[in-house]
Amino acid sequence: MKLNSNRHAPDKLGAGPNPFLKTNDQETQISNISRITEQARQSSRATLSFEFFPPKDDEATDSLYATFDQLAELKPDYISVTYGAGGSNRERSLAVVENLATKVPTVGHLTCVGASRSGTLDIIHRYEDAGVAAILAIRGDAPKDNLDALAEGELKTALELVQLAKSATGIEVGVGAFPEGHPESENLDHDIRVLKLKAEAGADFAVTQLFFSVQMYVDLVESAENAGVMIPIVPGLMPIANAKQVLRMASLSGARVPERLVSALEEADEATARRIGMDFTAELGRDLLAAGAPGLHIFTLNQSAAATEIARATGLA
Repeated sequence: MKLNSNRHAPDKLGAGPNPFLKTNDQETQISNISRITEQARQSSRATLSFEFFPPKDDEATDSLYATFDQLAELKPDYISVTYGAGGSNRERSLAVVENLATKVPTVGHLTCVGASRSGTLDIIHRYEDAGVAAILAIRGDAPKDNLDALAEGELKTALELVQLAKSATGIEVGVGAFPEGHPESENLDHDIRVLKLKAEAGADFAVTQLFFSVQMYVDLVESAENAGVMIPIVPGLMPIANAKQVLRMASLSGARVPERLVSALEEADEATARRIGMDFTAELGRDLLAAGAPGLHIFTLNQSAAATEIARATGLA
């Protein structure tokens, strides 16, 4: 089923300040996710974006920047950087965002984990100073070494983050969306109600959790649209290059992997499993675009090879 592509043209396209313009030769990129998405739609193309996670040490930092340089050759429309809460992880996250925001429109993640209102405002202002294209406000999960971190924070929900961010800055704010429902949600209807509340609080776009069925995405978007949620919902796409790793991540997130795919991956050797997984991912990406997705947000796991392969296989690079 083809989704209504017009829903990806937000009414408040010009809302909020544009942090900066970056000009290369005759090409101008506007650092605003809604505008980037709308410009792509008007040009009858989909957006390409990548997600990175913050490095834990100097060696990983060098590796991340090498990966970024390789993926930058594909000319992504924007990238995002997840957030490591607490101590050095936080500072590394912010440093990566501040660096990459000078090179490409960048979305900085923000979570509730152990967050105070004042500390969160400090991060928002650092993102503002860095010229980020948007903030992605998600609740986040407590780390294994501090299961009480979420409960200890002043902010408990992504909705509170959206409300705080929109009151403090003109930067666009994105949120998470869950094609299969949040693991702690009562049902999908509850998820849609929460997404609507976040949109009403000012969220400008949404990016989904990983999933493995185009129909789940179509159902999510149609349910959101029926509830009056008209912000762009960008599917997050996880390349299945390391089958064991992705199956473990799917299990932790509650995402259902088709049984036929699980069987094929488990029965295959490592090289064959990679080919099967990547073929499946590429087909899913193409099907999502054919269904009307405004773009693909590829989870890189800070590795360039699989992300590059999927970007090219889906026709986005």
